[in-house]
Amino acid sequence: MKILQLNIWGGKLGKQILEVLDREKPDIVCFQEVVVFPDDKEGDLFFSTLKKFERRGNFSSCFFSPVFGFSYMNRKAEFGNAVISTVPFRETNSVFTRKEYIEDQDMLDGDFNIRNLQHVVIDNGKNLLHILNHHGHHIPDHKNGDEETIRQCKMLVEYIAKLEGSIVLCGDFNLEPHSDSLQLVNKVLVNHVKERGIISTRTPLTHKTEACDYIFTSPDIVVKDFQVLDDIASDHKALTVEF
Repeated sequence: MKILQLNIWGGKLGKQILEVLDREKPDIVCFQEVVVFPDDKEGDLFFSTLKKFERRGNFSSCFFSPVFGFSYMNRKAEFGNAVISTVPFRETNSVFTRKEYIEDQDMLDGDFNIRNLQHVVIDNGKNLLHILNHHGHHIPDHKNGDEETIRQCKMLVEYIAKLEGSIVLCGDFNLEPHSDSLQLVNKVLVNHVKERGIISTRTPLTHKTEACDYIFTSPDIVVKDFQVLDDIASDHKALTVEF
């Protein structure tokens, strides 16, 4: 099985994202910063929406977890995280790790740190596979974390502890690999970015250079391949894991 992880930057570079999906052919995709129009019309004048990516591959399952809604050219749009898959979901769930869904987000409000954790369950016939997708708390000045990121990572670890089966956790955590916050997750799951000494998961479209995007797996998963792709499809690089 192959999983692709990418913060899609609101779908600004839709053509390039589609090229990555076409080439990599992942079974499951974890996206952050996704835009959806609930009326099911793409309407992607300035960015590509989740519907375009969902339709491109053989993705039969889609789970979208919005964190806020907003108005776009007299239409309702939503922003959040998404998991799309070629295999069916047995269960889906999302849990807010900070604040709650906002119906109409004020774009002049500087606090966009409304965060949730997505959880989809896949039954592979032998055991359960839990796919978790998270967009971590953003601190503008650094990726070292603070009391809030520690609190949210503790929530993730407590959630993970209740799961039975194999686990893959993906996301843009907005934390550097050795931060105190991420160490909480590193203790229970294998951090493939940290283990391979990846220096950066950012592209030239941003001045930032740190590693902040991750794929974690539970120790029972045998990883065949892990890659940080060099494509410029966002201000973040895509990550893939095969197992």
